[in-house]
Amino acid sequence: MSDGTYHNPNAKPNYHKMLLEIIENVKTQYEHKPSLLLHACCAPCSSYCIELLSQVFQITIYYYNPNIHPQSEYERRLNELKKFLTQFPQAVQDNVKLVQAEYNIEDFFQATNVRNEPELQTEAERGERCRRCYNLRMSKAWDYASSNGFEFFTTTLSISPHKDSMMINEIGFNLPLSVTTKYLPADFKKNSGYLRSTQLSKEYGLWRQDYCGCVYSKQNMKKSD
Repeated sequence: MSDGTYHNPNAKPNYHKMLLEIIENVKTQYEHKPSLLLHACCAPCSSYCIELLSQVFQITIYYYNPNIHPQSEYERRLNELKKFLTQFPQAVQDNVKLVQAEYNIEDFFQATNVRNEPELQTEAERGERCRRCYNLRMSKAWDYASSNGFEFFTTTLSISPHKDSMMINEIGFNLPLSVTTKYLPADFKKNSGYLRSTQLSKEYGLWRQDYCGCVYSKQNMKKSD
């Protein structure tokens, strides 16, 4: 029997609301700060996520981004993140740790299959190439989280207004079941999250890159200029 309220089956889930509800539940149900593995792509995207999540979770950042090209760009983003973690009070006070995974750009090419599907190379961001790239990085981070007994896992990727939060969270919800680790849904750009990340970037002098990371995002960005 209908309650008279219209429910749109095609409405996008409110991942930010889900996140806030889980945070409130954690506050009441846990006597300790549960461990959270946070996959991160760079310092600017990590900034607001750390500020929000460190209030409730004991955070370890997992830096796995084989998509980033060239390697000098990868290392620049990594070094900027390392520097930020030593300067940001929430990261220092809550002892946010950093785990650096191996960099092998072949992981990206194999996972996305862009060499055999050249049409993916010119796709705008949010397409199939990006979906495969998200899946690669999140799956690798998830394996680390579940293998090392983390209680929660999420990624900073949804803070970017250029990324598809539904795509990201669908990947998250379809990760293999774990007896130890729960996926934490999020849309960090919401509730001025992206704006806050830009404010923190300015406050701490963080270098902000001008393309997502892969060689194709860089090429396509140049073509659109």
